[in-house]
Amino acid sequence: MASTLAACGGEQEGSGPTTLNWYNFPDDSGALQKAADRCGRASGGRYRISYNKLPRGADGQRQQMVRRLAAQDDSLDILGLDVTWPAEFAEARWIREWTGETKRRATEDTLRVPLRTATWKGRLYAVPYNTNTQLLWYREDLVPTPPTTWSEMLTMSRDLARQGKPHYVEIQGAQYEGLTVWFNTLVNSAGGSILNPSATAPSLGAPAVRAAALMRDFARSPAADPSLPNQMEDQNRLAMESGAAALEINYPFVYPSMKANNPQLFKSFRWAPYPRIDAARPARPTIGGIDLAVSAYSRHPDLAFEAALCLRDHENQLTAALEGGLPPTLRSLYDEPTLMKQYPFSQDVLAALESASVRPVTPAYQNVSIAVSHTLSPPSAVKPESSVETIREQIDDALRSEGVIP
Repeated sequence: MASTLAACGGEQEGSGPTTLNWYNFPDDSGALQKAADRCGRASGGRYRISYNKLPRGADGQRQQMVRRLAAQDDSLDILGLDVTWPAEFAEARWIREWTGETKRRATEDTLRVPLRTATWKGRLYAVPYNTNTQLLWYREDLVPTPPTTWSEMLTMSRDLARQGKPHYVEIQGAQYEGLTVWFNTLVNSAGGSILNPSATAPSLGAPAVRAAALMRDFARSPAADPSLPNQMEDQNRLAMESGAAALEINYPFVYPSMKANNPQLFKSFRWAPYPRIDAARPARPTIGGIDLAVSAYSRHPDLAFEAALCLRDHENQLTAALEGGLPPTLRSLYDEPTLMKQYPFSQDVLAALESASVRPVTPAYQNVSIAVSHTLSPPSAVKPESSVETIREQIDDALRSEGVIP
Protein backbone atom coordinates (compact mmCIF):
# COMPACT_ATOMS: atom_id res chain seq x y z
CA MET A 1 0.00 0.00 0.00
CA ALA A 2 2.84 2.35 0.87
CA SER A 3 4.37 2.04 -2.59
CA THR A 4 1.05 2.72 -4.30
CA LEU A 5 0.41 5.86 -2.26
CA ALA A 6 3.96 7.04 -2.84
CA ALA A 7 3.54 6.61 -6.59
CA CYS A 8 0.30 8.58 -6.55
CA GLY A 9 1.72 11.43 -4.51
CA GLY A 10 5.13 11.38 -6.16
CA GLU A 11 8.31 11.32 -4.10
CA GLN A 12 9.31 14.77 -5.35
CA GLU A 13 7.98 17.33 -7.73
CA GLY A 14 10.80 18.96 -9.64
CA SER A 15 14.46 18.67 -8.74
CA GLY A 16 16.30 18.41 -5.47
CA PRO A 17 15.84 16.16 -2.44
CA THR A 18 12.42 15.41 -0.98
CA THR A 19 11.78 17.20 2.30
CA LEU A 20 10.51 14.89 5.05
CA ASN A 21 8.93 16.61 8.04
CA TRP A 22 9.83 15.04 11.37
CA TYR A 23 7.78 16.19 14.35
CA ASN A 24 9.31 15.42 17.72
CA PHE A 25 9.83 16.78 21.23
CA PRO A 26 12.09 19.84 21.51
CA ASP A 27 15.66 18.68 22.08
CA ASP A 28 18.08 21.28 23.47
CA SER A 29 21.19 19.10 23.18
CA GLY A 30 21.41 19.24 19.40
CA ALA A 31 21.43 15.44 19.10
CA LEU A 32 18.17 15.25 17.14
CA GLN A 33 19.21 17.92 14.65
CA LYS A 34 22.51 16.09 14.17
CA ALA A 35 20.61 12.89 13.42
CA ALA A 36 18.37 14.66 10.90
CA ASP A 37 21.36 16.20 9.13
CA ARG A 38 23.32 12.94 9.20
CA CYS A 39 20.47 10.95 7.68
CA GLY A 40 19.92 13.54 4.97
CA ARG A 41 23.57 13.29 3.96
CA ALA A 42 23.46 9.49 4.06
CA SER A 43 20.47 9.42 1.69
CA GLY A 44 22.66 10.51 -1.19
CA GLY A 45 20.49 13.49 -2.01
CA ARG A 46 17.19 11.58 -2.10
CA TYR A 47 15.76 13.33 0.95
CA ARG A 48 16.42 15.88 3.66
CA ILE A 49 14.80 15.81 7.10
CA SER A 50 13.26 18.96 8.56
CA TYR A 51 13.17 18.60 12.34
CA ASN A 52 10.05 20.38 13.60
CA LYS A 53 9.93 20.93 17.36
CA LEU A 54 6.65 20.19 19.09
CA PRO A 55 5.55 21.96 22.31
CA ARG A 56 7.48 20.99 25.44
CA GLY A 57 4.52 19.48 27.26
CA ALA A 58 3.28 16.02 26.22
CA ASP A 59 -0.33 17.23 26.15
CA GLY A 60 0.54 20.02 23.75
CA GLN A 61 2.53 17.64 21.54
CA ARG A 62 -0.34 15.18 21.31
CA GLN A 63 -2.96 17.87 20.75
CA GLN A 64 -1.07 19.37 17.82
CA MET A 65 -0.60 16.03 16.08
CA VAL A 66 -4.14 14.80 16.77
CA ARG A 67 -5.69 17.92 15.25
CA ARG A 68 -3.50 17.87 12.17
CA LEU A 69 -3.91 14.14 11.57
CA ALA A 70 -7.67 14.37 12.04
CA ALA A 71 -7.58 16.98 9.26
CA GLN A 72 -5.53 14.56 7.11
CA ASP A 73 -2.61 16.99 6.95
CA ASP A 74 -0.17 15.52 4.43
CA SER A 75 2.77 17.66 5.56
CA LEU A 76 3.49 15.32 8.48
CA ASP A 77 5.81 12.44 7.60
CA ILE A 78 7.60 11.09 10.68
CA LEU A 79 5.97 11.40 14.09
CA GLY A 80 7.68 11.20 17.46
CA LEU A 81 5.03 9.63 19.67
CA ASP A 82 5.05 9.25 23.42
CA VAL A 83 5.04 5.52 24.16
CA THR A 84 1.40 5.73 25.33
CA TRP A 85 0.09 7.00 21.96
CA PRO A 86 0.77 4.37 19.23
CA ALA A 87 -2.32 2.27 20.07
CA GLU A 88 -4.58 5.33 19.90
CA PHE A 89 -3.05 6.59 16.64
CA ALA A 90 -3.13 3.10 15.09
CA GLU A 91 -6.77 2.55 15.99
CA ALA A 92 -7.60 5.94 14.43
CA ARG A 93 -5.68 4.85 11.29
CA TRP A 94 -3.38 7.85 11.50
CA ILE A 95 -0.14 5.86 11.28
CA ARG A 96 1.08 3.09 8.99
CA GLU A 97 1.89 -0.48 9.91
CA TRP A 98 5.52 -1.60 9.67
CA THR A 99 5.78 -4.75 7.54
CA GLY A 100 8.29 -6.84 5.64
CA GLU A 101 11.90 -5.65 5.53
CA THR A 102 11.20 -2.40 7.39
CA LYS A 103 9.66 -4.39 10.26
CA ARG A 104 12.62 -6.77 10.33
CA ARG A 105 15.05 -3.87 10.54
CA ALA A 106 12.92 -2.09 13.12
CA THR A 107 12.85 -5.07 15.47
CA GLU A 108 16.41 -6.30 14.99
CA ASP A 109 18.48 -5.75 18.17
CA THR A 110 15.59 -3.77 19.69
CA LEU A 111 14.74 -4.34 23.35
CA ARG A 112 11.59 -6.41 23.84
CA VAL A 113 9.71 -4.22 26.32
CA PRO A 114 9.94 -0.98 24.29
CA LEU A 115 8.63 -2.90 21.28
CA ARG A 116 5.46 -3.66 23.24
CA THR A 117 4.67 0.07 23.33
CA ALA A 118 4.83 0.23 19.51
CA THR A 119 2.56 -2.77 18.96
CA TRP A 120 -1.23 -2.80 18.70
CA LYS A 121 -3.36 -5.89 18.09
CA GLY A 122 -0.25 -7.89 17.23
CA ARG A 123 0.96 -5.46 14.56
CA LEU A 124 3.90 -3.06 14.66
CA TYR A 125 2.91 0.59 14.14
CA ALA A 126 6.06 2.40 15.29
CA VAL A 127 9.72 1.82 16.05
CA PRO A 128 11.22 2.53 19.49
CA TYR A 129 13.47 5.60 19.25
CA ASN A 130 14.54 6.02 22.86
CA THR A 131 13.39 4.75 26.21
CA ASN A 132 13.64 5.59 29.90
CA THR A 133 13.06 4.04 33.28
CA GLN A 134 13.53 4.93 36.91
CA LEU A 135 16.19 3.85 39.37
CA LEU A 136 16.59 4.42 43.10
CA TRP A 137 19.12 7.21 43.78
CA TYR A 138 20.54 7.69 47.26
CA ARG A 139 23.16 9.41 49.35
CA GLU A 140 25.75 6.89 50.42
CA ASP A 141 26.77 9.08 53.37
CA LEU A 142 23.24 8.62 54.79
CA VAL A 143 22.35 5.21 53.35
CA PRO A 144 25.47 2.98 53.27
CA THR A 145 23.50 0.03 51.88
CA PRO A 146 20.52 0.82 49.61
CA PRO A 147 17.16 -0.77 50.45
CA THR A 148 15.90 -3.54 48.18
CA THR A 149 12.22 -3.31 49.18
CA TRP A 150 9.74 -0.55 49.95
CA SER A 151 9.46 -1.85 53.51
CA GLU A 152 13.22 -1.54 54.04
CA MET A 153 13.20 1.94 52.53
CA LEU A 154 10.46 3.20 54.86
CA THR A 155 12.30 1.74 57.86
CA MET A 156 15.54 3.45 56.82
CA SER A 157 13.71 6.75 56.43
CA ARG A 158 12.19 6.48 59.91
CA ASP A 159 15.60 5.70 61.40
CA LEU A 160 17.16 8.73 59.72
CA ALA A 161 14.29 10.93 60.90
CA ARG A 162 14.83 9.81 64.51
CA GLN A 163 18.49 10.78 64.15
CA GLY A 164 17.53 14.23 62.89
CA LYS A 165 19.12 13.62 59.50
CA PRO A 166 17.74 14.20 55.98
CA HIS A 167 15.28 11.37 55.49
CA TYR A 168 12.80 12.17 52.69
CA VAL A 169 12.30 9.72 49.83
CA GLU A 170 11.50 11.83 46.78
CA ILE A 171 8.89 10.51 44.34
CA GLN A 172 6.24 11.93 42.01
CA GLY A 173 2.96 12.49 43.88
CA ALA A 174 1.27 15.31 41.94
CA GLN A 175 -1.97 14.73 40.06
CA TYR A 176 -0.45 14.02 36.65
CA GLU A 177 1.05 11.24 34.56
CA GLY A 178 3.85 10.59 37.07
CA LEU A 179 1.29 9.43 39.64
CA THR A 180 -0.13 6.94 37.14
CA VAL A 181 3.41 5.69 36.45
CA TRP A 182 4.01 5.14 40.18
CA PHE A 183 0.78 3.16 40.52
CA ASN A 184 1.42 1.15 37.34
CA THR A 185 4.91 0.20 38.54
CA LEU A 186 3.63 -0.96 41.92
CA VAL A 187 0.72 -2.94 40.46
CA ASN A 188 3.03 -4.75 38.05
CA SER A 189 5.67 -5.26 40.75
CA ALA A 190 2.98 -6.92 42.88
CA GLY A 191 2.23 -9.37 40.07
CA GLY A 192 -0.78 -7.64 38.55
CA SER A 193 -1.74 -5.23 35.78
CA ILE A 194 -4.17 -2.39 35.28
CA LEU A 195 -5.82 -3.98 32.21
CA ASN A 196 -6.31 -7.59 31.17
CA PRO A 197 -3.99 -9.00 28.46
CA SER A 198 -6.37 -8.09 25.62
CA ALA A 199 -6.87 -4.55 26.99
CA THR A 200 -10.64 -5.03 26.94
CA ALA A 201 -11.36 -4.74 30.66
CA PRO A 202 -9.69 -3.63 33.91
CA SER A 203 -7.70 -6.25 35.81
CA LEU A 204 -6.45 -4.55 38.99
CA GLY A 205 -7.53 -6.90 41.83
CA ALA A 206 -5.45 -7.63 44.90
CA PRO A 207 -2.14 -6.32 43.43
CA ALA A 208 -3.79 -2.94 42.80
CA VAL A 209 -5.15 -2.79 46.35
CA ARG A 210 -1.64 -3.53 47.66
CA ALA A 211 -0.21 -0.81 45.43
CA ALA A 212 -2.77 1.77 46.58
CA ALA A 213 -2.18 0.84 50.23
CA LEU A 214 1.58 1.23 49.83
CA MET A 215 1.14 4.67 48.25
CA ARG A 216 -1.10 5.76 51.14
CA ASP A 217 1.23 4.34 53.78
CA PHE A 218 4.21 6.04 52.17
CA ALA A 219 2.39 9.38 51.99
CA ARG A 220 1.58 9.21 55.71
CA SER A 221 5.11 8.19 56.75
CA PRO A 222 8.17 10.32 57.63
CA ALA A 223 9.59 9.33 54.23
CA ALA A 224 7.13 11.58 52.39
CA ASP A 225 8.21 15.09 51.52
CA PRO A 226 5.52 17.52 52.75
CA SER A 227 5.30 18.72 49.13
CA LEU A 228 4.51 15.20 47.83
CA PRO A 229 1.01 16.08 46.49
CA ASN A 230 2.57 18.75 44.26
CA GLN A 231 5.82 17.08 43.27
CA MET A 232 6.94 16.10 39.81
CA GLU A 233 10.33 14.82 38.64
CA ASP A 234 12.09 18.17 38.67
CA GLN A 235 10.91 19.08 42.17
CA ASN A 236 12.28 15.72 43.33
CA ARG A 237 15.61 16.47 41.67
CA LEU A 238 15.85 19.88 43.32
CA ALA A 239 15.01 18.50 46.76
CA MET A 240 17.76 15.91 46.44
CA GLU A 241 20.29 18.46 45.21
CA SER A 242 19.44 20.82 48.08
CA GLY A 243 20.36 18.14 50.62
CA ALA A 244 16.81 17.78 52.01
CA ALA A 245 16.36 14.15 50.92
CA ALA A 246 18.19 10.89 51.44
CA LEU A 247 16.75 8.93 48.52
CA GLU A 248 14.79 9.57 45.33
CA ILE A 249 13.05 7.50 42.69
CA ASN A 250 13.67 9.22 39.39
CA TYR A 251 15.05 9.02 35.87
CA PRO A 252 18.78 9.09 35.00
CA PHE A 253 18.75 12.81 34.15
CA VAL A 254 19.33 13.43 37.86
CA TYR A 255 22.88 12.07 37.63
CA PRO A 256 24.47 14.70 35.35
CA SER A 257 22.33 17.35 37.06
CA MET A 258 23.68 16.48 40.51
CA LYS A 259 27.21 16.43 39.11
CA ALA A 260 26.79 19.93 37.71
CA ASN A 261 24.74 21.54 40.49
CA ASN A 262 26.13 20.04 43.69
CA PRO A 263 29.59 18.53 43.18
CA GLN A 264 30.00 17.96 46.92
CA LEU A 265 26.86 15.83 47.27
CA PHE A 266 27.66 14.15 43.95
CA LYS A 267 30.62 12.46 45.66
CA SER A 268 28.18 10.31 47.65
CA PHE A 269 25.39 10.10 45.02
CA ARG A 270 24.72 6.47 44.14
CA TRP A 271 22.09 4.36 42.40
CA ALA A 272 20.37 1.00 42.87
CA PRO A 273 17.49 -0.97 41.31
CA TYR A 274 13.92 0.22 41.83
CA PRO A 275 12.68 -1.11 45.20
CA ARG A 276 10.67 -4.32 45.21
CA ILE A 277 7.32 -4.87 46.87
CA ASP A 278 8.13 -8.51 47.63
CA ALA A 279 11.73 -9.47 48.29
CA ALA A 280 11.42 -12.54 46.04
CA ARG A 281 9.81 -10.73 43.10
CA PRO A 282 11.77 -8.24 40.93
CA ALA A 283 10.34 -4.75 40.60
CA ARG A 284 8.89 -3.87 37.22
CA PRO A 285 9.45 -0.14 36.72
CA THR A 286 7.38 1.53 34.04
CA ILE A 287 9.18 2.64 30.89
CA GLY A 288 8.87 5.94 29.07
CA GLY A 289 10.31 7.10 25.79
CA ILE A 290 9.49 8.02 22.22
CA ASP A 291 8.43 5.81 19.30
CA LEU A 292 8.74 6.90 15.67
CA ALA A 293 5.76 6.38 13.38
CA VAL A 294 4.99 7.18 9.75
CA SER A 295 1.89 9.24 9.09
CA ALA A 296 -0.87 7.60 7.09
CA TYR A 297 -1.15 10.83 5.12
CA SER A 298 2.52 11.23 4.23
CA ARG A 299 3.07 11.72 0.48
CA HIS A 300 6.47 10.00 0.83
CA PRO A 301 5.90 6.89 2.98
CA ASP A 302 8.71 4.76 1.57
CA LEU A 303 11.29 7.47 2.22
CA ALA A 304 9.73 8.19 5.62
CA PHE A 305 10.15 4.57 6.74
CA GLU A 306 13.76 4.59 5.55
CA ALA A 307 14.47 7.89 7.29
CA ALA A 308 12.86 6.77 10.55
CA LEU A 309 15.13 3.73 10.61
CA CYS A 310 18.13 5.97 10.02
CA LEU A 311 17.14 8.38 12.79
CA ARG A 312 17.24 5.57 15.34
CA ASP A 313 20.22 3.62 13.98
CA HIS A 314 23.25 2.70 16.08
CA GLU A 315 25.18 5.92 15.52
CA ASN A 316 22.26 8.27 16.07
CA GLN A 317 20.99 6.51 19.18
CA LEU A 318 24.49 6.60 20.65
CA THR A 319 24.69 10.34 19.98
CA ALA A 320 21.26 10.87 21.55
CA ALA A 321 22.37 8.90 24.61
CA LEU A 322 25.72 10.67 25.05
CA GLU A 323 24.58 14.21 24.24
CA GLY A 324 20.88 14.14 25.05
CA GLY A 325 20.82 11.66 27.94
CA LEU A 326 18.25 9.44 26.21
CA PRO A 327 18.64 5.71 26.99
CA PRO A 328 18.80 3.73 23.73
CA THR A 329 16.44 0.97 22.59
CA LEU A 330 19.14 -1.05 20.81
CA ARG A 331 20.50 -3.80 23.06
CA SER A 332 24.01 -3.72 21.56
CA LEU A 333 24.55 -0.08 22.56
CA TYR A 334 24.64 -1.02 26.23
CA ASP A 335 27.99 -2.73 25.55
CA GLU A 336 29.49 0.44 24.05
CA PRO A 337 32.50 1.55 26.16
CA THR A 338 31.73 5.25 25.59
CA LEU A 339 28.18 4.83 26.92
CA MET A 340 29.33 2.80 29.91
CA LYS A 341 31.99 5.40 30.77
CA GLN A 342 29.65 8.41 30.63
CA TYR A 343 26.76 6.57 32.29
CA PRO A 344 28.21 4.10 34.80
CA PHE A 345 24.65 3.03 35.68
CA SER A 346 23.89 1.92 32.08
CA GLN A 347 23.89 -1.78 32.97
CA ASP A 348 21.43 -1.10 35.79
CA VAL A 349 19.19 0.76 33.33
CA LEU A 350 19.43 -2.20 30.93
CA ALA A 351 18.51 -4.66 33.70
CA ALA A 352 15.54 -2.48 34.63
CA LEU A 353 14.42 -2.24 31.00
CA GLU A 354 14.58 -5.99 30.55
CA SER A 355 12.21 -6.59 33.48
CA ALA A 356 10.17 -3.41 33.01
CA SER A 357 6.45 -2.90 32.56
CA VAL A 358 4.58 -0.73 30.09
CA ARG A 359 1.60 1.46 30.76
CA PRO A 360 -1.74 0.03 29.57
CA VAL A 361 -1.63 -0.33 25.78
CA THR A 362 -5.04 0.94 24.70
CA PRO A 363 -6.47 3.71 22.50
CA ALA A 364 -8.27 4.89 25.65
CA TYR A 365 -5.01 5.41 27.57
CA GLN A 366 -5.59 9.13 28.19
CA ASN A 367 -8.86 8.29 29.96
CA VAL A 368 -7.26 5.44 31.89
CA SER A 369 -4.44 7.66 33.12
CA ILE A 370 -6.84 10.40 34.22
CA ALA A 371 -8.94 7.85 36.13
CA VAL A 372 -5.85 6.67 38.03
CA SER A 373 -4.18 10.02 38.76
CA HIS A 374 -7.39 11.79 39.82
CA THR A 375 -8.52 8.96 42.07
CA LEU A 376 -5.15 8.55 43.81
CA SER A 377 -4.56 12.25 44.47
CA PRO A 378 -3.53 13.16 47.06
CA PRO A 379 -1.86 9.85 47.95
CA SER A 380 -2.39 10.38 51.68
CA ALA A 381 -6.17 10.31 51.17
CA VAL A 382 -6.25 7.02 49.26
CA LYS A 383 -8.69 4.39 50.54
CA PRO A 384 -7.21 1.25 48.97
CA GLU A 385 -10.30 -0.87 48.36
CA SER A 386 -12.74 1.89 47.45
CA SER A 387 -10.17 3.87 45.43
CA VAL A 388 -9.34 0.82 43.34
CA GLU A 389 -13.04 0.16 42.83
CA THR A 390 -13.48 3.75 41.62
CA ILE A 391 -10.57 3.29 39.21
CA ARG A 392 -12.12 0.04 37.98
CA GLU A 393 -15.48 1.69 37.27
CA GLN A 394 -13.95 4.66 35.49
CA ILE A 395 -11.63 2.50 33.36
CA ASP A 396 -14.55 0.24 32.44
CA ASP A 397 -16.50 3.31 31.29
CA ALA A 398 -13.47 4.59 29.35
CA LEU A 399 -12.97 1.28 27.53
CA ARG A 400 -16.63 1.17 26.55
CA SER A 401 -16.65 4.70 25.16
CA GLU A 402 -15.54 5.62 21.68
CA GLY A 403 -13.62 8.50 20.24
CA VAL A 404 -10.45 10.39 21.00
CA ILE A 405 -9.93 12.95 23.74
CA PRO A 406 -9.18 16.27 21.97
